[in-house]
Amino acid sequence: MLIGPVILPVLFWAGYHYHKDRHLPEPLGHLLLAFLLGAGCYWLGILMYAGLGLIGLRFDAFLLAETSHVSLLLYALLAIGPIEELAKLLPFLLIIWRFEKFNEPIDGIIYASFIALGFSAVENIHYLQYVSDIEALARGFAGPVVHIVFASIWGYYIGNAHLQRRHFATTVILSLTATAILHGLYDYLVIALPSFALPASAMLVVGIWSWRLYLIRGLNQAARKVAIDTRV
Repeated sequence: MLIGPVILPVLFWAGYHYHKDRHLPEPLGHLLLAFLLGAGCYWLGILMYAGLGLIGLRFDAFLLAETSHVSLLLYALLAIGPIEELAKLLPFLLIIWRFEKFNEPIDGIIYASFIALGFSAVENIHYLQYVSDIEALARGFAGPVVHIVFASIWGYYIGNAHLQRRHFATTVILSLTATAILHGLYDYLVIALPSFALPASAMLVVGIWSWRLYLIRGLNQAARKVAIDTRV
């Protein structure tokens, strides 16, 4: 069982995001806590899926792909997306945004990304027993990126609403809903349409990542200005 494909991408993306926040960096202990909370919330997601099973709504997504694409789409949009994004969002809402150092818009993206990294790391380790070495490499590369891009959406908008003291509850609901839909659509494409899913799903992720890069560039410039003014 290869553990390298899981650990190395996580370390890379952790270093990448720490560098992006270099002008007004978050404490390493806070980032580690976000990662560990994300790892723990993977199991919270498992419990949510188990709860669906208790009421007869837990399905095998790959089996649904063979029987009904409509059912799979509904399951992806109403179960997979909401469960996995809510599981990642809860530690952000309960703990992370209360940090005193949470004081700039980019912090929402950074903390959400570290939560996503923890979630993805445990998810990929869990799946190692079911996949080949090649599939493990693919999951190790794609898993963190996918979870990061979706978490960045609610991380940015909720963090920004908190800092600006505006429409917090509404922003939580709207950003979680939008992210859950995008996540569910991504999973539907990957599971249901293997013949051309890679380009379609990749375009979705690349589109969000491009928005994210543009956003981070602007937020970094603002953070750099604040850091310089503070030193002066």
